[in-house]
Amino acid sequence: MRICVVGCGAVGSLFAANLATLDDVEVWAFDLNDSHIGAIKKRGLQLTGTGSVIGHPHATTDPAELPACDYGIVATKAMHADAAIAATAHAFRDGAVSSVMNGVGNEETLAAHVAHVIRGTTFPAGKLVEPGVVQWDVRGDTTFGPFEPSPITVREIEPLADACTRAGMPATAVADARPGQWRKVIFNAATNPIGALTGLTHGRVCERADLRAFVTGLVEEGKAVAAAQDIVLDADPEALIDHAARLDVAYGHKASMLQDVEARRATEIDYLNGGIARFGRELSIPTPLQDTITALIKGVEASWITRQS
Repeated sequence: MRICVVGCGAVGSLFAANLATLDDVEVWAFDLNDSHIGAIKKRGLQLTGTGSVIGHPHATTDPAELPACDYGIVATKAMHADAAIAATAHAFRDGAVSSVMNGVGNEETLAAHVAHVIRGTTFPAGKLVEPGVVQWDVRGDTTFGPFEPSPITVREIEPLADACTRAGMPATAVADARPGQWRKVIFNAATNPIGALTGLTHGRVCERADLRAFVTGLVEEGKAVAAAQDIVLDADPEALIDHAARLDVAYGHKASMLQDVEARRATEIDYLNGGIARFGRELSIPTPLQDTITALIKGVEASWITRQS
């Protein structure tokens, strides 16, 4: 089996490093970060923190070098997915590609370039600490399922889930992956932007009653939008938020959106709160808190741009 991980930031690196430890899987890592890919070529891809792993995937910044792959895992930022899959689509002409990106709408982006798309959701998290080294902060499960308009079966998805599980990234192939996806979207949309706006880690956000109440309001809006699509969540986001706040590693974890804001990088707000609000408008479900938090994050991003006279 050959698997290509497209986008080797923190989450993509977790998949690439772990999968590369399997003897029966050939792993390719594609990313445009020259220093990161160069370090992987020289020393391998090292994970530290909650898991200690050194994997040796094939690594490249040149999409033309990618061979035909059975599966793809796209782990870029959501706003970079279109360019990434457009550049690498040739490698998946006869394969299937899964998104493990944050937010909603990513499968539609992939489906514009490849025939077989898998709906994917993953909970592991970490951060790139130096080229070739990723700190693994949070473990978690991954769910894969058919993207409804795409002709692929659960049986065809199972080998990918099995490989991830054997590699230490527990994964399940299911008939309907939307409950897990919306659980994560609601979780992230309720916590990430608040951390990004305040500079607080997940646990510290949950310690404040005022912020925790705002988190609940965002969760309730997300649940209403999911329910309008007849999606029954596979777990209560509220319980997951509180559970994560009690874990040492998650308590101090800086959400990816906070990491983006600190680095003055564009955030995924359009695919998280903005995505929930977009579905809400289509379904006539009001989402005033999602709209507010989206506007605030957009304002933070706008503050980085120097006004031209």
